[in-house]
Order: sequence, then structure tokens, then C-alpha cells
Amino acid sequence: MSTFIERTEIGSGPTRVAVKDLIDIAGLPTTAGCRGVARAALPAAADAACLAGLRAAVEAGEARIVGKTNLDELAAGASGVNEWYGTPTNPLDPALIPGGSSSGSAVAVAVGEADIAFGTDTGGSVRIPAACCGVTGLKTGHGRIPSEGVFPLSQTLDCVGPLARDVAGVVAGMRLLEPGFEPAPAPARTIGRVRVPGVDPAIDAAIDRALAESELEVVEVELPGWAAAFEAALGILLPEAWRNNRELVEAGPDSVGAAVGRQIALGAEYAAAEPAARETRRAWQAELAAAFERVELLASPTLSAFALPLAEFEAVATITRTMELNLAGVPALAQPLRTEARLPASLQLFGPTGSEELLLATGAEVEAAAGAVLGA
Repeated sequence: MSTFIERTEIGSGPTRVAVKDLIDIAGLPTTAGCRGVARAALPAAADAACLAGLRAAVEAGEARIVGKTNLDELAAGASGVNEWYGTPTNPLDPALIPGGSSSGSAVAVAVGEADIAFGTDTGGSVRIPAACCGVTGLKTGHGRIPSEGVFPLSQTLDCVGPLARDVAGVVAGMRLLEPGFEPAPAPARTIGRVRVPGVDPAIDAAIDRALAESELEVVEVELPGWAAAFEAALGILLPEAWRNNRELVEAGPDSVGAAVGRQIALGAEYAAAEPAARETRRAWQAELAAAFERVELLASPTLSAFALPLAEFEAVATITRTMELNLAGVPALAQPLRTEARLPASLQLFGPTGSEELLLATGAEVEAAAGAVLGA
């Protein structure tokens, strides 16, 4: 039951959609996975702006909303562990983290309880659980999907995006988030392969093999600003998270879990570094823009290692390779790949602002060549 915070049956259409409990649904409270928020939450007066397409599909008899999914408390984590509502079970191995913060959304589609799930992604919160659970997830470019009615963590970095078992499901999710959405008519042909530090050789090998099997033109691309981008992202995310959640955190551990409270409180210490972080952000965006003048898309691992044991959940930030792209604000797709190990790897394709259509067309090409993972 920890996959969902609240089960619903809104509508009767065939497409089952789950919504992260950070996103307002009219008539239901939004808890953000947090006891302090849940205590004071009233039923939302209106849907979040991003649900307009879903609501229209529900009213047309095309979709139904099956529940609000669990998450890391306040979306301030990447493991999927939640002390108030329980931790969604990783369908690949219950001893492993499901990834977060959109943990319930990834698990719901992985185990077949939803066809599409909506999540949010501030530092990787769609892509990390997609990688841990062997599903596909899209972080949309910052600002493409409206954020009104979505509980904020970091307004500079927050994005809404869909998860599904495969690329076709993510395309269907984008059509609900942005009616009229269609993938590009053809995939990218030139992919820049980015080598990020500390990656398990089995993951790098799976990515290289999948790109080769897809017959894409792959060139090596260096991004010297990658390392600095992670710290700069923290320098923006943490101060904004502190400003958004300070009253909750200061109310004490009966309102916000102690570990999450300590993490968010770091934002007070990072505040002095925020102006420099925003300068680094501008430089990083320029570096990526220059790279996209040479190649259509870039490819890297979503995670540098396979999903961690639950006992090691606090180390998850050491294996993520996602927050750097939130800093840039560009869209990114995470999709599973077979490996020589027992768990799938996750390929992260990312492109310039407005390239969601091309990312999904290219992701479909990779999936067709390399094969889907779940249910294979």
C-alpha cells in the first residue's frame, strides 16, 4: 500500500493515471508526503494547471485517475524512503531503494497499477526512480509544463514529467500534460557521448552497446563544467527549499522528519553561495548550448551505479548524474537498458530547450533496437 498515499477512481476511461501527491487534484488534499503538510491540508479547490489535459481526458471517458502516489517527504530526497507513509517496494528487488522523489509514480507503472504516472523532477526525481525501477521517465524542460498548483521545492529547478513502462507510454503521458504533443518525425542522428565520473563499467558498456545497436552516429563530447554544475545546483536548490519549507522544518520532527529537516536546513548555510551558483548556472547553460551546436542530443548514464540497498539509502546522492541537467533547465529522458548484471542500466538522453519531441523519437529508436526491459 505504500505505493499510493490515496487511492481514487476518478473517471472510468481505460488509461489509468497516477499522480504524485505533490500535484493538486480538485477535491483531494495534497500531502507532499509530509505529516506536517497533511495535518493542515484541505481538499484542493482546483486541479493543478498541468492536469488540464488529464481532466479533459477523464471527462471524455478516455482516462481515469487511480490515485495519488507516495514520494520522498517534501520531494526533498532521491531514495524514495518515507518514514511517514512507508517506502514503495522496488519491483526489481525489494531490498533496494525505489529511487525518488517520485518513488510511488515509478513503482505504480512498473508493477502495472497505472499506465502513466506524473512526477516532478527537481534534482532527478523522475529519472532516478525510473532508473531504479527499470521504467522510462521524462524530465521536461523547465517551464514547459505549468507549475501552478504543484507544491514547490525549488522554483528555479522544479519540473513536471511523465513516467511509464516504455517510451510509448511516456509519449501518451506528454499528450495528457500537453494536448497535441507529438514526437518528432525522425530521431536524432548525431549523439554526443558524455563520460561522467565514477560509473560502473557495466552501465557504461550497456549505454555504448545500445547506442551502437541503434545505428546512431556517436561522437565523444567533453563537458568540463559537469562537476561544478552539481554543487551549483545545490547552491540554488537548498536555499529555495529552505525558504519554501522553513516554517515546517522549524515546527520540529513531528512535522518534518529529522533527516529531511536537517537537509533542508542546510539551505540557510548555502544562502551566501547562491549568487555564485547562479553565475555558474549561466556558464553551464552556455557550455551546453555550445555542445548542442555540434550534436543534436547528448547521452550519459542516469545513475553511476545500480540501485542501492535500502540500508544505504542516504548515499543515493553519490550515484546520481541528474541534478546537473536541472541546473541547466534542459529536458532529459531516462530509459532502461539490459546489462550483463541482473539489474538494468539507465540511459539518459538530453537535449536543448524544446527538444522533448526529438528526445522521445530518439528514445523510441533506442528502445526498438536495444529492446524494452520490463516484461521481456
